[in-house]
Amino acid sequence: MSNFYLSDNLAHLQVLTLKQKIEKLSERGYAFGHQDSTAYGVGWRYDKESYSSDVFKVAGKFPLAYGFDIGQIEHNKDKNLDNVPFEDMRDLIKRANSDGGFITISWHADNPVSNGDSWETTNAVKHILKGGSHFEVYKNWIKNVANFLLSLKDEKGALIPIAFRPFHEMNGDWFWWGNPHCSTEDYKMLWLQTLNMLTGTFEVHNLLYVYSPNLVFTAKEYLLNYPGDNLVDILGLDLYQHGSVVDFKSILKTNVDVLKAVAKASSKPYALTEVGFDKVEDKNWWSSVLDETVAGKGLAWVLLWRNDSKKHFFIPYLDQLSASDFISYSKKTHVLFLGDVEN
Repeated sequence: MSNFYLSDNLAHLQVLTLKQKIEKLSERGYAFGHQDSTAYGVGWRYDKESYSSDVFKVAGKFPLAYGFDIGQIEHNKDKNLDNVPFEDMRDLIKRANSDGGFITISWHADNPVSNGDSWETTNAVKHILKGGSHFEVYKNWIKNVANFLLSLKDEKGALIPIAFRPFHEMNGDWFWWGNPHCSTEDYKMLWLQTLNMLTGTFEVHNLLYVYSPNLVFTAKEYLLNYPGDNLVDILGLDLYQHGSVVDFKSILKTNVDVLKAVAKASSKPYALTEVGFDKVEDKNWWSSVLDETVAGKGLAWVLLWRNDSKKHFFIPYLDQLSASDFISYSKKTHVLFLGDVEN
């Protein structure tokens, strides 16, 4: 699968190293990931005095893949859309990288035309492309994104490599960059413009670029908005359980099979970039639903969404219904947590 071509032809060596590490993971199993895992959880938030995770509290180990979101960085705010201070996020990213984990970052950007949030779907994409009324607004947003990404350095001063996942779930209708709020061609232009601004204008060279639609059933659907093999490094897919176990397992299998086929054709690593079952209302969900469906499929990582509260969580907390099964799941040799692979 491995090739030395990256979307950013000036990418730093550590970016290629991260890509190769990700590819190696899929030969052993898949990395377990969690969004905002060390930033907060059910009943707690990071406070600089302690370092924890609901994953660690239940399973006794940390995830290998760490997800973060930089929504609100476009306005140069102090905190992201989930109230995580960017100063803390920077520290947590440095810690995760130092411990041997790897980082994936999404961006729930506000609507640049209406000033609403990501879910406010006033048409915006055509207005932020070059020549559009809000092009300069968007360029300034990318400058703020770049400044944050360029501040992510390890203890030796080297930039930390990041799997960057902008404008995800573009085939859904809930984000302003999604169908039907922009054409597929405008989406592709937005992707190219964003990559060119980051790499060319602002000299950000520590990113792998991740493309991740939501639910699909065919390769044609998956590739509808695809900007091209030369502009994407990793293929992802987001999928959540909303109905029955039987239906979800069937849909998940179909989606992973589509993802695998597309990835094999383009020689790229692939991952479930978001997945989960809100409140995990199935005591054996980890072993008999998730792992039973995705194990052995060649995925590089599987990232569960965030733990906001007892009303909205995707990883069990202590004594939660699925906690016992999660512990069993975490001991499977092909489910890779922090410490299960060499840094």
